[in-house]
Amino acid sequence: MSGVSLCTLYTPTLLPFSNPHKTSAPIFSQSAKRCRVITSVAEDRKPIPVVSNDRKVLQDSPPSNDNTEVVNDTDIITGRAINAAIVLGFGAFAVTKLLTIDHDYWHGWTLYEILRYVPEHNWTAYEQSLKANPVLAKMAISGVVYSIGDWIAQCYEGKPIFEFDRARLFRSGLVGFTLHGSLSHYYYQLCETLFPFQEWWVVPAKVAFDQTVWSAIWNSIYFVVLGLLRFDSLTNIYGELKATFVPMLTAGWKLWPFAHLITYGVIPVEQRLLWVDCIELIWVTILSTYSNEKSESRKFEEVSETSSSTSSQNSKVRTKKAVVLFFSHVLRFQRVLMMLIMK
Repeated sequence: MSGVSLCTLYTPTLLPFSNPHKTSAPIFSQSAKRCRVITSVAEDRKPIPVVSNDRKVLQDSPPSNDNTEVVNDTDIITGRAINAAIVLGFGAFAVTKLLTIDHDYWHGWTLYEILRYVPEHNWTAYEQSLKANPVLAKMAISGVVYSIGDWIAQCYEGKPIFEFDRARLFRSGLVGFTLHGSLSHYYYQLCETLFPFQEWWVVPAKVAFDQTVWSAIWNSIYFVVLGLLRFDSLTNIYGELKATFVPMLTAGWKLWPFAHLITYGVIPVEQRLLWVDCIELIWVTILSTYSNEKSESRKFEEVSETSSSTSSQNSKVRTKKAVVLFFSHVLRFQRVLMMLIMK
């Protein structure tokens, strides 16, 4: 405000004092006349936001997070709908294919007869596909098993059943389809070539070979390929593999030796992958959980290191400023002291 000047003018005013018996001189008294002279008023004010009838601020109102929350809710609902459509679509397709294996011969059949022959005829169809194209059939089985295994792993980690990470599930299924099915087909044939004997020690030897050489190779392939599909750097992939190699290998020894006693002692060579894939539902859950936990923990550590480095740099800057300020006060005190001495 530039100012408001107030002036008070005091002027003598003659007040007659009358007395009926005597006349006296007039008496002067002071009566205040106030004259207010306003020169100018200028104030710096912030603009007042315009308020409508429904009390909503129309100008200069702070941004709200309602739109962000609405967008997030919409994304979650959309993701759930897509995931539900994928799960229900593939589930309906699989169930339909299994139950309609004999649809060409249903004429005159009862419902009991249809359900009775479904397992037998599906197994016959599977064996025929193994004879026609064994590698492709095993690739398809491994792709399905690895996808379901990763889905189970995500649910085990606490995610709702229809809020799974589609990209992560696709990566795991892709690794199972392209690598596990085909490599396992040739591995079991190689194992029979390496151990062509029929003695009692052959089965334990195959199990030991499987749980040392083959497990080390396959676990490494799984982690490296998943890291590449996540576009991780080779340094990070190597660090994750180095950190999980021995724990994953020893964790497998708690499950696979008992399962492989049946694999190499009872199951024929062509049927081994189907049996192994049934056990893989448990193992892929463990593998996927290990892989993604290491990836997420690495990202968290990178963020923590960045924030800690930033905070340490800020603390160093503050320390330098404090030191400079301290020495400036010391020099100022010295100058004052010298001036006093010189006087």
